[in-house]
Amino acid sequence: MSWGSELWDQFDNLEKHTQWGIEFVEKYTKFVKERSEIEISYAKQIRNLSKKYQPKKNSREDEESKYTFCRAFLSTLNELNDYAGQHEVIAENLTSQIIADLSRHLQELKAERKSHFHDGRKAQQHIESSWKQLETCKRKFERDCKEADRAQQYFEKMDADINVTKADVEKARQQAQMRHQMAADSKGDYSSYLQKFNQEQNEHYYTVIPNIFQKLQDMEEKRIERIGVCMKTFADVDRQVLPIVGKCLDGMTKASESIEPKADSKQVVESYKSGFEPPGDVEFQDYGQAMKRTVSETSLSDSREGKERPTGKTKGKLWPFIKNKSKGSGPEDFSHLPPEQRRKKLQGKIDELNKDIQKEMDQRDALTKMKDVYVKNPQMGDPASVDPRLSEIGQNIEKLQFEVQKFEGWLAEVEERMPSKSDSHRRSGIYETQNSTAVSNNCAQDRESPDGSYTEEQNSETQVKANLNPNPTSSTPEFDDEFDDEETLPTIGTCKALYPFDGKNEGTISVAEGELLYVIEEDKGDGWTRVRRNEDEEGYVPTSYVEVILETNAKDS
Repeated sequence: MSWGSELWDQFDNLEKHTQWGIEFVEKYTKFVKERSEIEISYAKQIRNLSKKYQPKKNSREDEESKYTFCRAFLSTLNELNDYAGQHEVIAENLTSQIIADLSRHLQELKAERKSHFHDGRKAQQHIESSWKQLETCKRKFERDCKEADRAQQYFEKMDADINVTKADVEKARQQAQMRHQMAADSKGDYSSYLQKFNQEQNEHYYTVIPNIFQKLQDMEEKRIERIGVCMKTFADVDRQVLPIVGKCLDGMTKASESIEPKADSKQVVESYKSGFEPPGDVEFQDYGQAMKRTVSETSLSDSREGKERPTGKTKGKLWPFIKNKSKGSGPEDFSHLPPEQRRKKLQGKIDELNKDIQKEMDQRDALTKMKDVYVKNPQMGDPASVDPRLSEIGQNIEKLQFEVQKFEGWLAEVEERMPSKSDSHRRSGIYETQNSTAVSNNCAQDRESPDGSYTEEQNSETQVKANLNPNPTSSTPEFDDEFDDEETLPTIGTCKALYPFDGKNEGTISVAEGELLYVIEEDKGDGWTRVRRNEDEEGYVPTSYVEVILETNAKDS
């Protein structure tokens, strides 16, 4: 059904209806905007909740990460954070796909409606103006007809009166004829304008108004269709994130399934095992003698017979269920811990120091290579500029090796007191250097713990460290092998020259663009790669000038 034919006389009602339609679009846009704000607020609260319960950056975090239920909870928090991100995606999509689209459509809708009703009012004013002109012509014709009738009656009266002169009669007759002519002209004007008005009225109600109303109808249908599309998008925006939300929930489920009660209870043993043996039976003693316990070397009681401790500095070993109220991180050698826990701490500290030493040695090797390149190619840099850094790294390595030897001495001491453990696989002699004597002197100190039960005497510790490094002036065989006479290096990959390189400096090799070469040494951080063309021709090229392809075994090594 068409508005133009069915609602030709409902101009005002259509104006009200279309205005209501625009207000509905504004209301729906506001609804989506508020939903988007709710999603953003919800996502923010979820993120804050996840952040609030994230483990704090302290030593306690490392302890908690050992337990499966703590790791599962951390995974749940991470998944919850991703879940909050999906609600942010919903808010963004609502804003970009619905709110922005409806706001733009609303402006277009208002402008189009205003244009159509402007045309309608203009047509309405035109037909009303034509009607007024028609009424004016009609009234003029009516007035002229009356005037003609009166003039005719006056002429007839004058003609019948014998007392009136012939001139007056002639004048009345001319006046009557003039009035009749004016009435005839008015009749003609009225007739022609009436015909014109009827044509305009017919065109107005059957052509102009229907066209305008049809445009309004099309506009209204487009508005309704756009609302329907936005409502569908409103649901699709939620549906699009459901797979990722499902993955987040699956991640939470998987985290919950990863909890292992047996493993956590075993971890409690690993974390708190002291390494002591239970106390022995109490021997029967005469009343005249002091009571004593039978003890073993690793018993909870003090096993160092014949050694008296200074009063005021130490105290007897606490029983297992009495809480130790000492504060702080404890001595550097962890002597405040039970043997088993002390051994783990010392081993972890040694592994950490070894990693630091390896990093420093890698830096030293790279700087040494760079210095060699500067020596061969002075224009690339001053070799002396590298020396301060090399000296600093050497000092750092010596300090770290000193620390390693110190902790290894303490570790050997602990393992000697634990018969079930062998100290052979706990010692790391890779980084022992010239500082053995210094280590012995600096580390030979009284390290008696607050409870006085986990330390040895100064001379025994010094003896352990002397055994660890009997020849402090000699380096390890691993470093001796590193400086043997240089052999022909094996091929570890290939490379293709991306640009031509002249290779005029000593130690370099010239290459042509697109040339294929063998790689015999990777870039150590100095920007140069060592390549070989044949058995006798090899040298360095800039790493940025070639595309390197390493063999699989070379990458693994």
